[in-house]
Amino acid sequence: MKKGLIGRKLGMTQVFSESGEAVPITVIEVEPSVVIQKKTVEKEGYDAIQLGYGRIKQSRVTKPRQGHLDRAGKGLFRFLREVRDGGGDYEPGQEINADIFQAGDFVDITGTTKGKGFAGVIKRHGFGGGRGSHGSMFHRAPGSIGASADPSRVFKGKKLPGQMGNVRKTVKNVLVWAIRPDKQVMLVKGAVPGGEKGLLLVVQSGKTGK
Repeated sequence: MKKGLIGRKLGMTQVFSESGEAVPITVIEVEPSVVIQKKTVEKEGYDAIQLGYGRIKQSRVTKPRQGHLDRAGKGLFRFLREVRDGGGDYEPGQEINADIFQAGDFVDITGTTKGKGFAGVIKRHGFGGGRGSHGSMFHRAPGSIGASADPSRVFKGKKLPGQMGNVRKTVKNVLVWAIRPDKQVMLVKGAVPGGEKGLLLVVQSGKTGK
């Protein structure tokens, strides 16, 4: 059974370890997540729990979603996320707090990366580009992208300019540095996807860590 909850990124800071090393830390707000639905192999085809996060007014919820959320009897929520293989002993209406984790645990954190708009190949893919002087006329362009008569097309997956960021990304094996239930925050080592106030799904890692 995997443990998991929903949180919101507050920002980054640093702390000092016992050896005096400066450690980069991400601060995640972890208000209680509410179990909205418990999914089973017999009914839905897989085991999971659906979590609700972020209280919201009734006027901002559609009737179908309101009926779905009312089954848990804990109010209305803006965000719903699933934790696969997380059924276990959880029941609809149960609250999940940050104390399901402790310092030293490893978690997988999923969020939406910062959107950076349309970007060229140098910024998006790290291309080196051409020489910057002496009239080469080739500075930040992608260069040749395909053959001529055969196959007469550009292969899918080619590294080209386009939308950069704003994609769902998971960072695995992140160390939980500390849990502070009194302030409803958890501290994890390193960076996680997204900007400040970005929504995050924190799930117990399937790996043992480094």
